[in-house]
Amino acid sequence: MAAIITLVYFLIEGGIQCGVDFLHRSLDIISILLMPIVYGYSIAFLALVRGEELQFERLFDGFKDYGRVLGTLLLTTVYTLLWALLLIIPGIVKGYSYAMTNYILRDEPQLRFNGAIEKSMDMMSGYKMKLFLMDLSFIGWAILCLLTLGIGFLFLAPYVAASHAAFYQYVKEEYMKDQVVEY
Repeated sequence: MAAIITLVYFLIEGGIQCGVDFLHRSLDIISILLMPIVYGYSIAFLALVRGEELQFERLFDGFKDYGRVLGTLLLTTVYTLLWALLLIIPGIVKGYSYAMTNYILRDEPQLRFNGAIEKSMDMMSGYKMKLFLMDLSFIGWAILCLLTLGIGFLFLAPYVAASHAAFYQYVKEEYMKDQVVEY
């Protein structure tokens, strides 16, 4: 099921990208409008990590709360690009700071836009390098996937998505331990 969901995700994202590139590389409005699918892909694997059944419908969960999800993902993209304008490294660091935003949007529906982004930044304090090193560990697998003409990515992408979701669960548990309960 993970490979099927990944295949549909790749087809939607890749098909949209090809269509947009064909249209004179204009503003990528269609991809922006479909950003909630990125959210849904993350959420599908978060559910899997939490012991729930992997469901195809979760790929489209971002459209259930479209405005909040789209607005937050657009803000994270803009913030990352603005930091990347300084230099590439600050953009990468901020990208890792914002890495938990999708999961936070799922777990805390009351948070909107900057609220989820700020919580991700707070949660990732001290964990950005760990996530970066985890991502680096997938490079060998990615090279092997290239040798299969990309077919291997149907299996690597779900593994990476599930790893990120498991990383979120770990960071969330550690974050909750550090929080002081106020009455």
